[in-house]
Amino acid sequence: MTIVVPQHYHAKGALEKRRIECISEPEALRQDIRALRIGILNVMPQAETYEFSLLFPLGRSIIQIEPIWIRLNTHAYNSTPTEHLDNWYIPFEDAIAEKHLDGLILTGAPVEEIPFEQVNYWPEVQKILAYARTNIASTLGICWGGLALAKFLGIEKVMFPKKLFGVFEARNIDHSHDVTGEMDDVFWSPQSRHSGIPDQELEARARAGEICLLAHSQEAGYFIFESSDHKFLIHLGHPEYDAQRLVVEYKRDTKKGRTDVERPINVDIENPLNRWRGHCLEFFQQWIKYVYETTPF
Repeated sequence: MTIVVPQHYHAKGALEKRRIECISEPEALRQDIRALRIGILNVMPQAETYEFSLLFPLGRSIIQIEPIWIRLNTHAYNSTPTEHLDNWYIPFEDAIAEKHLDGLILTGAPVEEIPFEQVNYWPEVQKILAYARTNIASTLGICWGGLALAKFLGIEKVMFPKKLFGVFEARNIDHSHDVTGEMDDVFWSPQSRHSGIPDQELEARARAGEICLLAHSQEAGYFIFESSDHKFLIHLGHPEYDAQRLVVEYKRDTKKGRTDVERPINVDIENPLNRWRGHCLEFFQQWIKYVYETTPF
């Protein structure tokens, strides 16, 4: 349970409080263990506050992880301090220039209601995904990131009349799958999105052999699936969220006066409880294990 981060990385103390060992790159080299280099294309608002959400489940793996924070050249990052980006983030070209990326994560983004073709940085993301499908063992897309992977595969999203928001019970479909197989038969998953992909479309793609369906919720539909070549793993929910994050988003949307956002389902606004932590940790640990077993060393 070790993360390789610089000595003065801002989330180091928070990670160590959650029993995740943080070591510097020189310390990692002395241990003579090659950490998995996981590229993280973080396009969440206030990127620096979201980093812990991913590092915590990644750090719970028994495999040493070196996160590589990637910035897009065509994204403005208006809500993230420039100094933070300059200190910790590098362009994708630099991330792959000298060393191999073993895995890649594409996060959610607050552009879900905008057509992909109108997102400024979509062409750059497409180029990165094209490279990843050929050169990286597995790319994980979360929420909008998952919809982006689906779009790259030719599967279009549809807008919802109101936000799919809350924590929903889901069914594990494929017990033989490397990542999701040993998750509980039934588990909880938070969802926070204005768009998705109809079940009928995904079922047709599965019958055509283009994708594999992995998890389904009566309310949220199929929200975990992967490309048939196992290169793209898609999770349309937010397993990495803590319980308070859903409350923060609800209060933010209410303050904006949005009428298409209702109280999150199965969430107590005054006392939110995390009932999906087990799903989160198992999902990320098994994904890391899959990357480790399939990446070239």
